[in-house]
Amino acid sequence: MNRLKELRKERGYTQIKMQLLTGIDQSDYSKIESGKRYYTFEQCKKIAVALNTSMDYLAGLTDIKEAYPKSK
Repeated sequence: MNRLKELRKERGYTQIKMQLLTGIDQSDYSKIESGKRYYTFEQCKKIAVALNTSMDYLAGLTDIKEAYPKSK
């Protein structure tokens, strides 16, 4: 989960800010970041939106940090 923590810090967000943006409890978010807990699909989606990235980036499937363009 290093990507998750690095991206959060790049954005200048705290874990509390992530809680506010995603609705994921800070203690649960901390466990996700440290790899002690896996996130659900819905949690991953919320985190990706909050950090303006893609779920693929969070999963390590791409090295492109930017979010995909929204479809119209």
